[in-house]
Amino acid sequence: MRTQEMFWSVNIKFLRLRQKLSQEVLAEKLGITRVKLNAHESGRTANPTIEDLINFSEFFRMSIDSLLKIDLGKLSEQKIKDLEAGSELFMQGSNIRVLAVTVDKEENENIEYVPVKAKAGYRSGFSDPEFLATLPKFNLPNLPKNGTFRMFPTTGDSMLPVPEGSDIITRYVQDWTRIKPQTPCIVILRGDQDFVFKQVTINNNGTMVLQSFNKQYFAYTVQITDVLEIWEYYSFHSKQLPEPQTDMQQLLKMLQEMQLEIKELTTRGSLGSSN
Repeated sequence: MRTQEMFWSVNIKFLRLRQKLSQEVLAEKLGITRVKLNAHESGRTANPTIEDLINFSEFFRMSIDSLLKIDLGKLSEQKIKDLEAGSELFMQGSNIRVLAVTVDKEENENIEYVPVKAKAGYRSGFSDPEFLATLPKFNLPNLPKNGTFRMFPTTGDSMLPVPEGSDIITRYVQDWTRIKPQTPCIVILRGDQDFVFKQVTINNNGTMVLQSFNKQYFAYTVQITDVLEIWEYYSFHSKQLPEPQTDMQQLLKMLQEMQLEIKELTTRGSLGSSN
């Protein structure tokens, strides 16, 4: 049987240089040390771990199979772009995003709770069953049978009107392409970035727009390669009662509804005149 030649090390270096990144910068983006990255590029890491395979594959938007088996440096730029564009598994997560879960004695999935003190460790241990086993677990009645659920804490006032300090119950999103614009989600970002509870909109250029619920905060854009996991909002738990709307908030709501009605009437009028 012919031995399969592997191109992992040369591909990692090639893709880094293609993006004009230094080892220091790429290592920081991947959340690893420069020494470890250098070991990958120099071929001293003969058997990359599953976590490393996933990490590099997500960052470079390239399938694990391509990173291992194809000498990317011998391909044309268009072919490489085709591989990236055709790597919908990057967005769908069907092949490279592996979700670790825990189960109870009846083999039912637990709902893990990620407390504030565990947030920093979650980014490095989100795919580690041993780490997840240390998290508090619970069950809730009436949750849908399909899907994996997890609870995350929130801090700050950017998610208002959801009260500060609420716990958000979420459902894991395997296929990011199905996320509708402005879908409320907990987004897990790599590196030193925090968990965020935002309205998520996926762009076609490999970026994601994150919009706060509190309109005092501006929306911002992140690279999809900086995203580890997305959990769609299901419900929230809070000890605080939501504050009643002020007269100004009610007036703004009425204005927004009127703007939508005017927009719909204008659209209908345009369609009618074109016919």
